[in-house]
Amino acid sequence: MTETFDPRGLASSLHSLRRAARQEETSTFSLPADLHQAMEAQNFLAAADGISSNAWKVTVSPQAQAVTAPLHPYVEAVSGANIPWYPGLKFETEIAVRLGKDLPIRSGVPYNRAEVVEAISAVYLGAELLVSAVRESGGVSFLLFLADRLGNSGYVLGPKLDNSAVDTAGGTPLKVTYAGRTIYDGPARHPKGDVLTWLVDYANDGLRPETSLKAGALITTGTLSGAIELSEPGEIDILLGDSRLSFSVSQA
Repeated sequence: MTETFDPRGLASSLHSLRRAARQEETSTFSLPADLHQAMEAQNFLAAADGISSNAWKVTVSPQAQAVTAPLHPYVEAVSGANIPWYPGLKFETEIAVRLGKDLPIRSGVPYNRAEVVEAISAVYLGAELLVSAVRESGGVSFLLFLADRLGNSGYVLGPKLDNSAVDTAGGTPLKVTYAGRTIYDGPARHPKGDVLTWLVDYANDGLRPETSLKAGALITTGTLSGAIELSEPGEIDILLGDSRLSFSVSQA
């Protein structure tokens, strides 16, 4: 007899593990069978976490399905922000965009990049923090990882950039120092080359919620520095071109 999937139960397990700063192996969880079940569990987890910010991350599954998850805790600060540190915490430098108008679901001709750019009202330097309650993250079950908010465990929104940064971020000098040592020093590089690739994919996803990609939403677009593990609490300073973001991760 096939076990009935319980999205609320999975969300409760993930929530408890996150609160205790613990991880469990994929085999210990009841796994969602499809995207719908994974998003059901993610929504219950977001409710348990009390997430109210209209800030999101976008990426794609191994099957090239565009997916999203809320960013939490979310803080807007050029400097002085603080995010809890947990063992296994990772850090990514990112570009975030705020929508100035809706990108409603539409059939027929898909959105092109220029239309998505035209909908963007502001561009920012940001930093995402990641640690999953799933020990393997998405390595065994991407759907479980999706339910666990794609591993997001915090986001710091930094200074505004010129809107042209969505075209020019790749190759821009990027230096990151952490606890007094340099952990990245080189050109900014997005996994897809174009920072807007996953956002365009998501805009064209007919399965996304009707409430998604509304004016005012903030979307972070993927790492420019790779994912770097933070082995201890400390101060982080990011310099992308001439723009700077500083914040700290502290013992929870």
